[in-house]
Amino acid sequence: MFTCAVETGGRQSRDPAILNAVLPGLTTLHDLRSVVAVGVVCLIGFTVALVLGRRVLPMRGRTRAAVVVAAGALGGLVVWVVGFGAAGPGQAGLLAAMAIAALFPALVAALLAAVNHWNDGRTLDQIREAVEAMPDAMGFYDPGGRLVLWNARYAEVNTELVAKLTTGMRFEEVLQIGLDAGIYTDAIGRQAEWRAERLAAREQLSATLEQHRDDGRWLRVQDRRTSNGGIVTLVTDITDLRRDARALAEARDAAEAANAAKSLFLANMSHEIRTPLNGVIGLAQALGRTDLGPDQREMLELMQSSSRMLLTLLGDILDLARIESGRLSLEDEPFELKTAVREAADLYRASAAAKGLALVVDVCPECPDWVAGDVVRLKQVMCNLVSNAVKFTESGLIKLEAQCGPAVDGTPTLRIAVSDTGIGFGPEQRDRLFGRFEQADGAITRRYGGSGLGLSICRQLAGMMGGALDAESEPGGGSTFLLTVPLRAAEAPAAIDPDVVATPEAGATVRVLLADDHPTNRKVVELILGAAAVQLTSVEDGAEAVAAYCAGTFDLVLMDMQMPVMDGLTATRAIREFECENDRPLTPIVMLTANALPEHVAAARAAGADKHLAKPFEAAELLALVTSPDRAVAQAA
Repeated sequence: MFTCAVETGGRQSRDPAILNAVLPGLTTLHDLRSVVAVGVVCLIGFTVALVLGRRVLPMRGRTRAAVVVAAGALGGLVVWVVGFGAAGPGQAGLLAAMAIAALFPALVAALLAAVNHWNDGRTLDQIREAVEAMPDAMGFYDPGGRLVLWNARYAEVNTELVAKLTTGMRFEEVLQIGLDAGIYTDAIGRQAEWRAERLAAREQLSATLEQHRDDGRWLRVQDRRTSNGGIVTLVTDITDLRRDARALAEARDAAEAANAAKSLFLANMSHEIRTPLNGVIGLAQALGRTDLGPDQREMLELMQSSSRMLLTLLGDILDLARIESGRLSLEDEPFELKTAVREAADLYRASAAAKGLALVVDVCPECPDWVAGDVVRLKQVMCNLVSNAVKFTESGLIKLEAQCGPAVDGTPTLRIAVSDTGIGFGPEQRDRLFGRFEQADGAITRRYGGSGLGLSICRQLAGMMGGALDAESEPGGGSTFLLTVPLRAAEAPAAIDPDVVATPEAGATVRVLLADDHPTNRKVVELILGAAAVQLTSVEDGAEAVAAYCAGTFDLVLMDMQMPVMDGLTATRAIREFECENDRPLTPIVMLTANALPEHVAAARAAGADKHLAKPFEAAELLALVTSPDRAVAQAA
């Protein structure tokens, strides 16, 4: 009989009650064979559990084995004890407990295998669903270049492969099917070379190319190599993207062509309007130097005033168009601030005095004498503001002041304010003033006139100069318009040495060559220069101008830009070439033209002209040119 000795108080105890308390049921084992049988059966169960666990458990090596054995041993012991207790102390109970204990690890492993297999199957199904749901076509090739997996979209995109795709077919076969069908337009006439290029690109770690198909479609093909040497090929139909890109490009080209056409139209209209306007203004100025009666003088002043208004409107329309097209650029040159402010006010001093208005100019002494910027555009804004103040003020005061403002982001500012005691406007009308073709209300437009473009252009010019234009007013309480721009001090330019500039001797006749195809413009120049000591030679085109210049000697050339036979730019270049070839000194050439846009000025400079005088011009400016051409050109340089 198998017994177990237990030390109790220094002696062995064989009491069955004690043994049953330690290991229940062991005292009922009658022979050693039963014990061996239990061990063998349990060992078989553990082995089965270990083998199955190798397949189902995500852990590796000793960790997985320890988990399987521990789980099997613990479960087997528990089941053996429970099973033996339930079956009773007999031989049948012992065998039942042994069987349950041996099978339990295998049952656990089988259960784990079933759960893991279910999870794997579910994950694989989810992956398949995701691949099928992809908007792009996908084909997976193994390291040997054999097709393993593809989605339905892969066959839809590659229509030539719909009935031919099979598992295991090589990529070269897939490629050859398309070549035989002639679907690759880039491969026509060079199939072997195209095939080699495609296979070479596929050998790279990552490659992307675009294919044009014979049916008009465009496909983007991307090859990505996997870690085990396989290749995933993604194919995207980009036909719509290419069509949209082409439509956008065509729209862009159309917009650029329309913008160029608009610019050309504006340039032509500017020339066509300025040419007759130059005749009106020039003849009026010439007429003003004759003896006129009071009524005739009044009519002449009305003509000149109307001409100036038309010229201002033309300039506003051209500025607006150039701002919209982004073709308006600003100069950055030093100018004298006080002079610019006073000149802007002086232009309207007579108009203010005619209405009994006081026009006050105040420039803060703290402002630098010379600043950098675009003096023409700054004066344009100031003139517009002063002109509006004179227009909308019936009595009282108009003040133009310039002072240093607070720094903005560390940059000093110049604040130019124009205040008046005119009709004013309310807050609801404030924002409308800066809109295009807008004034405070229709009644003002009818009473005071104007296009409503001035303030809109001024605000945009202020923004281009890095500043802002705003206004404060109340009905009947006058208005204040405030222009704020960056203030950058500058050094005064070097003064012109009067000894360097050649001037005609007192009483000497100035020889002037005039080239203009318009008879009215030639007559205007003749009338303006009639009272000066000028010997004028007039021609009708550039070719005649070059011939006359080569045959004679002139102190000044007045050249129109747009003429038949030979334009003014070509004639200017020909004259400069003649001077260089014959070692003659350069004669001042002034472009006297209705082409007044910045690109025209730049083109004239590039051709060799010294100065650009846009029509319509002031008689005094033309006389200053003729009286001392070298000095006038030197000041303009």
